[in-house]
Amino acid sequence: MRKEEDVKWSLGLMSGTSLDGIDAALIKTDGEQVFSFGAWLTLPFTDAERARVREAVHGRGDMLAAEQEITIKHADAVRALLKKADVGRKEVNVIGFHGQTVVHRPLEHLTWQIGNGALLAEKTGIDVVCDFRRRDVAAGGEGAPLVPLYHTALARHMELPVVALNIGGIANVTWIGRSESQSHELMDLDIMAFDTGPGNVMINEWVLKNAGIDCDLDGKRALAGKANQAAVQKLLADPYFTKTPPKSLDRNHFSFDAVQGLSVEDGAATLTEFAAAAVEKGAAYFPLPAKQWFLSGGGRHNPAIIAALKRRFPQVYPVESLGWIGDALEAQAFAFLAVRSLKKLPLSLPTTTGTIRAVTGGALYRA
Repeated sequence: MRKEEDVKWSLGLMSGTSLDGIDAALIKTDGEQVFSFGAWLTLPFTDAERARVREAVHGRGDMLAAEQEITIKHADAVRALLKKADVGRKEVNVIGFHGQTVVHRPLEHLTWQIGNGALLAEKTGIDVVCDFRRRDVAAGGEGAPLVPLYHTALARHMELPVVALNIGGIANVTWIGRSESQSHELMDLDIMAFDTGPGNVMINEWVLKNAGIDCDLDGKRALAGKANQAAVQKLLADPYFTKTPPKSLDRNHFSFDAVQGLSVEDGAATLTEFAAAAVEKGAAYFPLPAKQWFLSGGGRHNPAIIAALKRRFPQVYPVESLGWIGDALEAQAFAFLAVRSLKKLPLSLPTTTGTIRAVTGGALYRA
């Protein structure tokens, strides 16, 4: 087993469906253990950049130009993080580059993340692993979620079962339990993972459409409104919620039909309640109830979402209570997965994405 002093930094990048910006984080890992967390940052999109990315994820605009712009923005994030951490590029083993998802149609086994790994390697002078999801899809998987093995690497010595709940644009859960062997080894644990439903994405799109703002900051509009329970139940009637995991969602899967005619505040409250109720629906699939839930992602900053979750799961805590870094967790995960890719270790499992077997993935571009 390798020691921390023998391991270089790995750098992960994530640009999620919430369109906040680019998260970048450094960790030391051998792809099985996580030795330490390093510096991290978020490089926000400008309003103009966010608008162009939004056009791309809705299939509009010049996709090649969007990919070029996004890649250069990621290179800026790498440089900013290395400067913040006072780490030289030669001290970094690899960059894990997720890219920006523009298409995710799991029923058709199609997923597409734009981002030019060759250009990023050229701009940063560091080897890049990208295109994480395509190999999973080729092996019959849905290509998402990919963070579960990182969650498991961090949680494997805890009292299990536990759940890691990420509220990003889409919400996803990782249920981690102990197998009969009682082993702490990563691949010996019982893992179930899937997308529960929308996290922030519908709330964000609702307030953008009806109030001209990018997000419901601090849940103010949801807290000022009242959830329409009939609309929540209509949204929960979607066939997705009766599909057995593993399963994943496209950001555009749900429409706003159920909330049309509501005020901005009541619509935000309804969509917030829907996000939490979808998590509750998902929990019914767990093999055993979780002892504790640990929350990451931008949604944990929204008091309206937290309140809706706490009504259902009083044992929900922010991941910071474990010493994890909630805003950096997904970026860290792709640093971890990049190292696993280099070592040809699995990135996904039949119980996390629906692959026919445990599969590795990723494409390597040497600097």
